[in-house]
Formats: sequence, C-alpha cells, structure tokens
Amino acid sequence: MFAGLSAFPLTPLSDDAVDEAAFSGLIERLAEAKVDSITTLGSTGSYAYLSGEERSRVARLAVEHADGTPVFIGIGALRTSHVLANAEKAEQAGASGLLLAPMSYQPLTDDDVFELFQTVAVNSSLPVIVYDNPGTTHFTFTTELYGRIAELPGIASIKIPGVPDDPEQAQARIQEIRAAVPAHVTIGVSGDAKAAAGLAARCDTWYSVIAGTLPAPALRITRAALEGRVSDALADSERLAPLWQLFAEFGGSIRVVAAIAEQLGLVPKGSLPLPIQGLNEEQRARVAATIQDLRLDR
Repeated sequence: MFAGLSAFPLTPLSDDAVDEAAFSGLIERLAEAKVDSITTLGSTGSYAYLSGEERSRVARLAVEHADGTPVFIGIGALRTSHVLANAEKAEQAGASGLLLAPMSYQPLTDDDVFELFQTVAVNSSLPVIVYDNPGTTHFTFTTELYGRIAELPGIASIKIPGVPDDPEQAQARIQEIRAAVPAHVTIGVSGDAKAAAGLAARCDTWYSVIAGTLPAPALRITRAALEGRVSDALADSERLAPLWQLFAEFGGSIRVVAAIAEQLGLVPKGSLPLPIQGLNEEQRARVAATIQDLRLDR
C-alpha cells in the first residue's frame, strides 16, 4: 500500500463547515483516476483546523467514497491523548493506515517525538506513516531519529521533504535513509516540484499535493519513474515548472491548489479554513492562465 502515488485532497469548507458533498466528490475523482492511495487530513487537508468530530466525519466519508482505494488518515494533534483518539476513530472508519506529524506549540525534542510514535505504535493496530513536514510542524527529523522510529512495530513508511537538486546528492540522501531504516519501511518524497527527482533517486512513493486535485499529471510522472522511464518523469515534471513556481511564489501549495479546485468547480470558492486567506483575484487569474496553458483544465 505504501508505494506509488498517494494523493492528498483538500478538505473544502463552506460557511465554516466541511463541505461533505465537495469532499466526497474529490475522493471519488481520485478513486476513478486509480491513484495508489488517498491520504486525507494531511496538511493539504487542513487537519489542524478541524474539530475531532469533523475529522471523524471526514475519515468516514473518505473510506466510504474511495471505492476500495486504500485510505490513510492524518491523526496529528498537540496532545498525545488526542492523537490516540484520532487514531481510534480512523480505525473505526476503516482506514488502511495512519499519517502522523509531530504537531507542537512548545518546541519538541527528539525524545518527545519518539515517545509519541512509540505510544501510537503500541496502541493502534494500523500501520503508520511518519510525516516529516518541517515547513508546518517546525520540527526537523534527523536520520538517526528516522532509524529509531522505524524500528517500532507498525511503522510502514517515512514521508521525507524534497531531495537535493543534484541527482548524485539525491541518491546519496535516499541511500543514507535506507541504511538507517528496516527494509520493509518505504521512503516517500513530498514537495511536488522535487517529486520526480525523488522517485528517480529510488523513493518508493510520492506523497502528492497536486494529485489530490489533478491526479492525471501526477500519475504520469509516478508511473514513468517507477517503470524506469526516468527521463520521461523528469520531463513531465519540468513541463509543470510554471505550476511549481506558483507554489513557491504564493507561499506554498495549499492556496494554489485550492484556487485550482475552485477554478475547476470541484470545491466552493473560499474553501480554505480562516484565517487562511485564499489568493486574490490577480493571483487567481494567474493560476487560471497557468492551468489553461498547461492544459490541466480538461
């Protein structure tokens, strides 16, 4: 389950409530596209802004509408007891796995984070993805910590930040991680602009933001890379460079992806949880033009 393309959909809001119809439509779209897995309530899914009840409902909707596609559910929270409650609800919903990020207000130590993962591993029967996303959590994993956590029972995959641009350095980085973790633990790349390079460096998985809204181009890149057509994967990613540039320019991927989903009529306008402001009209026009130029609006 923890290889190939894992799509991270938005959790769209309307009038400050989860738009269940729009969310269900996104899940059905991903299942129809035949992504390898669906990861809901990741950072793209705005998990940190939702109540426990909202998260539980989203988990159930995702599994119900995934048509058998494995669904991984984000369970991160500030308190370990809340993480465990989220894990239990995800299991009750029928999730195939858990995605765990070490959320914090006070800075966390390596021992804090290890104990969090150990507690989840002991208390849940579901496999766990280690979610390393320093841009949102402000916690940076060391390779040594990857290794400590990966030895715990139930740890199935590690979602790493983007790899270095240089291919040799990228391969060296992946080899370094592989040497630190058991063979059964897969390595997944995030940071969409770096995904093709990560897959070329022998990552097993792409944990993808863009795939949650536009699965087709992400699937092309993933299939090409995993079938050994690395040059095709890199070329397809380079073709999307104008989109990756918008991610960088507009402060990350979530605002751009929300604008795309809104432009395509997949979610209501103003779908992000406040206080996150969506893009302004000028920025939206640029996103729309880019999507049209890349023929991603078809």
